[in-house]
Amino acid sequence: MNYRKDKYGNNISILGYGCMRFAQTAGKIDLDKAEQEVMTAYEQGVNYYDTAYIYPGSEVALGKILSKNGIRDKVYIATKLPHYLIKNVESMEKTFQEQLSRLQTDYIDYYLMHMLTDIATWDKLKSLGILEWLEEKKKSGVIRQVGFSYHGHTDMFCQLVDAYDWDFTQIQYNYLDEHTQAGRRGLHYAAGKGIPVIIMEPLRGGRLADRLPKEALQIMENYQTKRTPVQWALRWLWNQPEVTCVLSGMNSVEMVRDNIETASDASVGEFGKEDDAMLSKVIDAIHAKMKVGCTGCGYCMPCPKNVDIPGTFAIYNNYFSDKKKAFEEYMLCTAMRKDSTAASNCIECGKCEMHCPQQIEIRKNLKQASKKLETPIYKIARQFIKWFKLYG
Repeated sequence: MNYRKDKYGNNISILGYGCMRFAQTAGKIDLDKAEQEVMTAYEQGVNYYDTAYIYPGSEVALGKILSKNGIRDKVYIATKLPHYLIKNVESMEKTFQEQLSRLQTDYIDYYLMHMLTDIATWDKLKSLGILEWLEEKKKSGVIRQVGFSYHGHTDMFCQLVDAYDWDFTQIQYNYLDEHTQAGRRGLHYAAGKGIPVIIMEPLRGGRLADRLPKEALQIMENYQTKRTPVQWALRWLWNQPEVTCVLSGMNSVEMVRDNIETASDASVGEFGKEDDAMLSKVIDAIHAKMKVGCTGCGYCMPCPKNVDIPGTFAIYNNYFSDKKKAFEEYMLCTAMRKDSTAASNCIECGKCEMHCPQQIEIRKNLKQASKKLETPIYKIARQFIKWFKLYG
């Protein structure tokens, strides 16, 4: 296993274990199977395990596995505060204590603000006393490092990076999302400030693993260097020195072993110009099968009505291969924020189309995206979030 340093010089395995997708049987986490997979990862050097308060059963399962095998002090636990459920310091404390109990530990190594959406949300958390609460927790050692996870566009991510002395951050990033979400610019911005970056969704929810169009697969298969789609996606990330750790939601021993084998000899700078050119062709082949040929360049931004145009099109394209995941991502990226970035905000002013190098009919496609993604369930959920201020 290869390792990279966190902000304080600790060695973090470049492959992290994403615990959101533990295998289930009859609707419950299969603890025996999860234990076998986690211990296989641990024995091969994986030391970073990511979970969250709202992942059903995940914290409890991870806590049981680590405790049973006596390895709590040999690994790093990352979990997350569901700030959208927090109304005061007392609820912060209650939630945190519940997490310690679930995880069978008396400290958390990496504690994230889960899905921090924007500056307004962070300002509200500050008004509730989170700065003082975090300072006390860090001083006592029950929280070792503080970070935030993020879904959204690059500009807001950079503003959030500047809003606090973060120890680390976590973003969605992969070769298809290179210029959407926080993107490469966000990655470099955080890393440039000395903030380690943890990567989630390296395979775009499996799209870059087993759901590539046949044209993209043929490009990889005909290339001189033989690698699986998963290996190309992971190595593309580890090729970049700004990436500290890549999370993988591994739910089979075979998957664990395959990813560890890839991580064991991945290195910074191993990609050459020919490799980059090959992946560019793969991306073109993927885009050719998309409803909207958006490359995520961002020339259409900012939108005067705050629509996240590249983000919306990325999710809209994903909708046709995984409707459930697309709906969830759209909810996170548009409704779970004080100032909505939904496609339906569009007033058809056309400013975006004047700057689009792909000459995309943005207004027309935003309407189509809104019809597919802003379902009655979405609208009810968005109103519920607004009423109860679950965005923070």
